Order: sequence, then structure tokens, then C-alpha cells
Amino acid sequence: MIEERGFAGRLGTFLSFAGPATLFFVTVIALPFAYGLFLTFTDWDGISSGFSLVGLANYTSILSDPTVRSSFLLTLGYAAAVVTLTNLVGFSLAYALTGRVRGKNLCRVGFFTPNLIGGVILGFLWSFIFSSVLTHVGKATGIELFSSSWLGHPRWAFWALVAVTVWQKSGYLMVIYVAGIVNIPQEVLEAARIDGAAGLRKLTGIVLPLVMPSIVVSVFLMLQKGFMVYELNLALTGGGPYGSTELIAMNIYRTAFISEQYGPGQARALLLFVTVVSIALLQVYFAKRLEVES
Repeated sequence: MIEERGFAGRLGTFLSFAGPATLFFVTVIALPFAYGLFLTFTDWDGISSGFSLVGLANYTSILSDPTVRSSFLLTLGYAAAVVTLTNLVGFSLAYALTGRVRGKNLCRVGFFTPNLIGGVILGFLWSFIFSSVLTHVGKATGIELFSSSWLGHPRWAFWALVAVTVWQKSGYLMVIYVAGIVNIPQEVLEAARIDGAAGLRKLTGIVLPLVMPSIVVSVFLMLQKGFMVYELNLALTGGGPYGSTELIAMNIYRTAFISEQYGPGQARALLLFVTVVSIALLQVYFAKRLEVES
């Protein structure tokens, strides 16, 4: 009887503290995810009240649909470019602005500000810049690269997406890297200085290993951004020209809600989810092996 009362008491305590959060997780995340997984095996159009089970047909259609393959490969390239460039720029800014630089706090605010602009507004803003401002500069200066809008060329429209993302997110990663750099113990830096470590040797041997937790977080955040981007893709290029910049998130949306093929769209979303989780786990695993204790 005492053990039963003890278990009931522990259960009551658990439900008192963790019950609301557990209920929220089950109803908002777990059940919708399970229902979405079930819908990948149906032909539901997202509107009608009835549907039929189609087995693995929605998954096999992914392999036979060239638009899925092109969108997925394009997204992989976009994510790789964005993760690499934003982290390089963000870390470079942070490393420069943690030194003895006048007005570094003002510079940090300025570089972080683009992150506050929403994706749709950002897309329309840069659409105007690429279509009007840069083309005017190109014609006035004779620079061939800016003689016509990047958004009208399949190859350059992709890099326009990358450039805008780097401009927006580098300042955000800069803040993360600044926090990591300023938390490096001064004794370690002083010991490195006494031993003659400076410049590139100090950067690669001391700073980078000790800010590896910041690198892990920054890479993870940009992986999520790279694979899940939609609003910028919609506002800046709309997937054009000729579908050359249609990333996988836009492909999923158009399949599920425009073409009213919710089952295939949900299957593609699940593929995207599995891809992001797999890459993130591999990234964390290998990055953790590079971490060192300060």
C-alpha cells in the first residue's frame, strides 16, 4: 500500500509539472506527425472527405518525378552554399569585431539588422535591387555582370537567392560567434601569446577548437534555413525563371496545395524531414569529435 501510494504520488508530481508540456507535445507535434505519416500512404487531395490507400505509390512517384529530383538537388546545393558562406562571413565578422576596433558595437548592430527583416519583405526589397538598382549601376559603369537582372537568368537567379540569404543571416551568426570568442579564457590566449602563437596559428590552433560549440549551433541553424526556405524563394524568384530556382519546400507546397495532391506532397515533406534530421545528426556527431575542453 505504501509503495502504491508512493507511485501514485510520484505520478501526480510528474503530471503536475510535466503534464501540460507532455499534452502539448502529443497534441501539437506527435499526433499531427503520425497523421501526416499516415496520409503519405493515401491519395487524399486535401479537400475531400474521403481517400483511398495507395501503399508506397506516393514514395515511388518521387523517384519518377523529375521536378522532385531537380528541386531536391537544387536545395542541396543551396543549403551547402548557404551553410558555407554564412558561417565564413559570420565568423570573419565576429573575429574582426572582437578585436580592438573602434565602433565595433555599432558595427555589430548594423550587421545584425538585416536578420530582423522578414523573408517576404526581404524578397521584394532585393527583387527591386536586382531588377532596377544593380542593372542601372551595370549600365552606367559598363560592368557586364550587372548589365541585366540576375533574376532573369536561371544560373544567376540561384546565386541571387544565396547572396540575399548570406546578407541576411551572416549578422545573426556573427552574434553567436562573438559570444563564443569572448568566452575563450584569457589565460589560454595569454599562454598562446607567450608561446609565440599569433595570426593564423592562433586562429586554427586556439580559437577555432574552442568555439566549436558555436560552430555546431551555427551550422545546424543554417542547415535548417537552407532546407526549409520558402518565403524568400517565393518573394524573390517565385521559383523562376522556368522553375530553375524552385526549391524543395516550394515544390512541396505547390504539389500539396496548388495541385491538390496532398498525399504525394506529404511524402515529399517526409523525405525532406528525414534528410534534414540525418544531415543534422551527422553534423553534430562529427563536430562533437572536434570539440576540446577549454
